[in-house]
Amino acid sequence: MRRSTAKELGLSSNIMGSFVSAVTVGCAPDEMGVGPAIAIPKLLNSTGITKDDIQRWEINEAFASQAIYGLRKLDLERAYQENKVNPNGGAMALEHPLGVAGASLTSTLLHGLGRPDGGELGGRW
Repeated sequence: MRRSTAKELGLSSNIMGSFVSAVTVGCAPDEMGVGPAIAIPKLLNSTGITKDDIQRWEINEAFASQAIYGLRKLDLERAYQENKVNPNGGAMALEHPLGVAGASLTSTLLHGLGRPDGGELGGRW
């Protein structure tokens, strides 16, 4: 909801984050699952944000091989080792709830950013 609506409803102290930007990408059918590796660079480029600016990543994955490919393609292996990528296990740990994976990961991201070690800037793909 809009920040102004939250304030009108007396919920402004419960605001956990702000939606900043989105991009749309596509890939060939035989590349199913590699969308984050295509979308993330496009989004970072459009916002001027760098990978180093993001303290917490929630990247949707349906398969372990897809997650590993994405980490390597995006050069996020160090961030993963520092527990900044899917620190609560990602969509597979949540049993990849079809239809709600995006909402689940967004909720996980927002709650994680609220922790003392969570950082201030996160992304969900």
